[in-house]
Amino acid sequence: RHSERMPKNKGKGGKNRRRGTNKGEDDKRELVIKEDGQEYGQVLRMLGNGRLEAQCFDGTKRLCHIRGKMRKKVWVNQGDIILVGLRDFQEEKADVIMKYNSDEARVLKQQGELPESTKINEGTVVGMEEGEMDEEDDVFDFEDI
Repeated sequence: RHSERMPKNKGKGGKNRRRGTNKGEDDKRELVIKEDGQEYGQVLRMLGNGRLEAQCFDGTKRLCHIRGKMRKKVWVNQGDIILVGLRDFQEEKADVIMKYNSDEARVLKQQGELPESTKINEGTVVGMEEGEMDEEDDVFDFEDI
């Protein structure tokens, strides 16, 4: 009679089991070149809840929003090269469409899509030298939140 019971879960639940899976899926995707209304940018700093500040290569600093499809799958870090979709009604805001890995960024640079001055070494950020962090970043007014 006991054999009809449901099997016990033998633990393998939880998100951390997935570490290192589905890594192979974006190895060989084709390189996306920007279209009209899109621009390449480099992440200046992360702002939290799906937003970041990026320096676009047309010279504009923009507040970018990571689209829902990417939010959980693709971790965007400071210094990453991203492709943003510009909003015609809001010059200073854009949406992150995809993130290029360092190999793709190098290819884009070779093809002249990115300016020569672009630093691709993961984690280094254009225009921010070591030790030159904005002091006021850590001040929160809790009234605003």
